[in-house]
Amino acid sequence: MLARNKLLAFVLGTGLLQLQAELLSLQWLWILLPAGLCIGLWRHSNESTALIRLKQIILWFIFLALGFFWATWYAHWRLADSLPIEWERKDIQVIGVIANLPQRHTHAVRFKFDIEHILTEGAYVPKHVSLSWYAHQQSAIVTPTLPDLKAGQRWQLTVRVKQPHGSANPHGSDYEAWALEHNIRATGYVRSSTFNKLLQSIVHHPKYWIEHLRETIQQRFEERLPNSPYVGILQTLATGDQSVIARDQWETLTRTGTVHLMAISGLHVTLVSGLVFTLILALWRRNTYLLLHLPARKAAITGGLLVALGYVLLSGFAIPAQRAFWMLFAVAVAAWRERMISPVTVLLWALFLVVLWDPWATQSASFWLSFGAIAVILWITVNRLNTVQGWKQWFRIQWAITLALMPLLLGLFQQFSLVSPFANLIAIPFMSLVIIPLTLLSTIPLLDQILLPLAHTVLSFGMMLIQWLSEAPNAVWQQHMPPLWAIFVAIAGIIWMLLPGSIGLYWFSGFPARWLGLIAVLPLFVTAPSKPRDGELWLTVLDVGQGLSVVVRTANHNLLFDTGPNFGEADSGNRIIVPYLRGEGIHQLDALVVSHADSDHSGGVLSVIKAINVKAVASSLEAAHQLQQQFPKHTRCSSETIWEWDNVQFEWLHPSITAYSKATGKTNDRSCVLKITSSHGSVLLPSDIGFKEEYALLNHFPEKLPATVLIAPHHGSNSSSSTAFIRTVNPKLTIFPVGYQNRYGHPHPDVLMRYLNENIPLFRSDTHGAILIRFTDSHYTVDHWRALRKRYWHHIH
Repeated sequence: MLARNKLLAFVLGTGLLQLQAELLSLQWLWILLPAGLCIGLWRHSNESTALIRLKQIILWFIFLALGFFWATWYAHWRLADSLPIEWERKDIQVIGVIANLPQRHTHAVRFKFDIEHILTEGAYVPKHVSLSWYAHQQSAIVTPTLPDLKAGQRWQLTVRVKQPHGSANPHGSDYEAWALEHNIRATGYVRSSTFNKLLQSIVHHPKYWIEHLRETIQQRFEERLPNSPYVGILQTLATGDQSVIARDQWETLTRTGTVHLMAISGLHVTLVSGLVFTLILALWRRNTYLLLHLPARKAAITGGLLVALGYVLLSGFAIPAQRAFWMLFAVAVAAWRERMISPVTVLLWALFLVVLWDPWATQSASFWLSFGAIAVILWITVNRLNTVQGWKQWFRIQWAITLALMPLLLGLFQQFSLVSPFANLIAIPFMSLVIIPLTLLSTIPLLDQILLPLAHTVLSFGMMLIQWLSEAPNAVWQQHMPPLWAIFVAIAGIIWMLLPGSIGLYWFSGFPARWLGLIAVLPLFVTAPSKPRDGELWLTVLDVGQGLSVVVRTANHNLLFDTGPNFGEADSGNRIIVPYLRGEGIHQLDALVVSHADSDHSGGVLSVIKAINVKAVASSLEAAHQLQQQFPKHTRCSSETIWEWDNVQFEWLHPSITAYSKATGKTNDRSCVLKITSSHGSVLLPSDIGFKEEYALLNHFPEKLPATVLIAPHHGSNSSSSTAFIRTVNPKLTIFPVGYQNRYGHPHPDVLMRYLNENIPLFRSDTHGAILIRFTDSHYTVDHWRALRKRYWHHIH
């Protein structure tokens, strides 16, 4: 059996690859050969203690390299199946199979599609793509319809796809990493075409059978519980599909720290396996014939493991469920071999097998939280003398997990639930012993008619308690992103605090000086993030796709200019802007600007206002707009309005106050234009103005237009950025906030040429990600997120 440190070295090797900007060539794998030969020659030789230790160190590094190159080979293999650039956004006819549960939204359905045949001559599409099928409005009185898509169906489709490309922002999620882990090598949509047709209702393959079963269970739950508020939670507990949970319920679960119960976690898998083990053990012992052929314990272990495997596959094979299955697998192997195995060894084998199956697992928050929680439980329970039992032990475990996972939660999400210990103390046994058994039994036809309504009724009472806890004042602690060193120091301090005798009644007995662990935790909270000094100006142009959102910071004030687009089921506010503001330690906006009503500039405004304290809102919106009605402290952008924050001047240049009384068919015409000037440099934010508004500015404020940095008007549309405007502004840098392969063709090639003819450096959010500019010390510096956090999987174009 491999030593524990070798397993850990392999895992560290796979994680090390995920920090690399470039992939190494597989030819480097040959360096392992001479090292392995040396170890083989040493194996039977007489060795001194020093040589044995040296061999162990070399072996550790060999396993580290094995993990690194295993992940490298896997990455090379998966990245090799990529979409050629020349076939992006072109109509391609394909035949394939819907490979997962379609996710349905109001006007679209999204699904993973396995490509079987490419019918367009000369085209190539990766084998696994993610597609959206949008509803098309037939007439003003007919509701848009979508086809009845089901998992396992074979379809003939006309599609347009592009390489996986996500937003790249500080404190944001990495969609491209997620797509690589889930083997999605292109994304796109289904084109409206008479060519599209269903070829086969179900493709007979185990992978598609499982997805079809999951979908059947979900549909049966919906039929049994029509219009029931918590049917989505029950569907998730049965199938692992978290997309069916309503957003407001998801927020409630997040605020109470009980969201982990909505995944088919290790707890659920272990519970089901344990129930089956107990049942088989009891029945097997009653049959003498069976006992003569196979011991009851081995039969029960095998049955429990097989049921666990089926449940894990039904759940979509998520990382927490994988962890539980591999732990059960390790225990089962040891039992069959009649060997003893320690809990720590079981956990390390599970760790090894998870990353062997999925080398990108270390990129997932669920990986760290799942394994971290089990490690904490083992740390405070294994090999402890005089441990408490019963409810006291349960209470002790909940507090220990909450305390130990706090640094990870602050590092991953910059927040954690203060009511989590109380919520989980009740919710875990309630869900595990009542709701989950009822839900799983309800997946059996006929039983669902009785048990499913009962499960929903009982769940409703539990959710009332969860909702009450979520509404408690200050239920969630939120703060800035702590530095990495502070997270490691805090983890070490908490490990010290959880040494024997460190919880509850045992604080003053057992291991000495455990209180020193509290000092190690303090840097998480007292290490303040960097911020501008007086007179300095910091600017972050966030990568929100085809839209605009700019965070402006001075020494003591923060302004958000526009809130990016709405994505349908989510928006830039809750996906990008709020995580960025929270990670930077910005808990209040002194001003929120919505330059105009277009959804690519105002799509995230409600999410921002809900999550962040906003002191004032300025916009050019109509009086009937919902933001005008919801936010009383609302003012209109009006030219020649000037104010100053921390020795930095702000001035509206457009629109004029008289423009609001004029009828106009385009909201772009009244876009707010903001000029910000510091002693170190200036920036001009013209939003979506066109030629007419540019000429008006040239006539009224020619002396105020010059700026160090210009945000390109209207994303680089050919209806803006006139040569006269560019020359008058005369920027040292121009930024185009655009989405990758956007349908508008922004920025227009002619517009790009106008800037290049003036020798102006250009940045694009689709190429560079978030762009960070600091005006300080009489100059400015520019960084972009795709350079600061470059990874080998990031899309380069």
